[in-house]
Amino acid sequence: MIDPNMPFDWNHIRAFLTTAEEGSLSAAARKLGQTQPTVGRQVAALEADLGVMLFERVGRSLALTVAGGELLEHVRAMRAAADRVALVASGQRQTVAGRVVITASDVYSVYLLPPILRELRAKAPRLIIDVVASDDVQDLMRREADIAVRHVRPEQPDLIARLVREANGYFYAATDYLERRGRPQALEDLTAHDFIGSGNVARMLAHLTPLGFPITEENFRTGSDSGLVAWEMCKQGFGIAPMAEEVAEMTPGVERILPKLDPIVFPIWLTTHRELHNSRRMRLVFDTLAAHLAGS
Repeated sequence: MIDPNMPFDWNHIRAFLTTAEEGSLSAAARKLGQTQPTVGRQVAALEADLGVMLFERVGRSLALTVAGGELLEHVRAMRAAADRVALVASGQRQTVAGRVVITASDVYSVYLLPPILRELRAKAPRLIIDVVASDDVQDLMRREADIAVRHVRPEQPDLIARLVREANGYFYAATDYLERRGRPQALEDLTAHDFIGSGNVARMLAHLTPLGFPITEENFRTGSDSGLVAWEMCKQGFGIAPMAEEVAEMTPGVERILPKLDPIVFPIWLTTHRELHNSRRMRLVFDTLAAHLAGS
């Protein structure tokens, strides 16, 4: 009856099927959440496409014609097939299982990953997620991690990377520190303030000096190789520290200094092994990470 090469609108098919099962256009409209004229137009459009009458009016009700009865059989089979596809898709989501190791900086691991992990648990409860809090790019090459969140693009040919977005960083200090030491109004005021080192101080100065920061190694009174420890020192009033804007916004008790200062812009790269990118569970984790981090 239906020409397989003829395009048709599934909405028209659904309107016909619901009308046949409910017995009237008004009942079908209620079931579909549409108006009766809309359902009537969809059924009429299907009849025009097929060139046959599907219903005949009997009193206030509609009865299927012979052609309508034959079509109903096929349409019910189509619906059953669609239901099976939905069940298979749902089953595949539930059977995404296995271990995935994500590596990110300790700061991102604490502040940004937990809501992503909650979503992954809801999507695929049989996934096992391990988090490695590290900035070492070699984690992926040594196969100690499957997916990495990094601020530099890896150069290794066996890895693939996606630039999720460009993020902003600023300088922050605890409110109690600023109340004790004063709030700097200009770059030159920073000479009288303490800074917190995160990693190599000489490398930090190499970034800050071209930006006009008039500070030296003597301004770095405390520090740590751990970004999380350095941020905790900032929260507890030891001095000024740089931090990603979205992390600082989640941290009570800290203030951004020199609000007119341009941000430090840094990339967020998501990286994985080439062959793992085709794995269903890796794809799910990779895409979920990308969606969250892009909107952070």
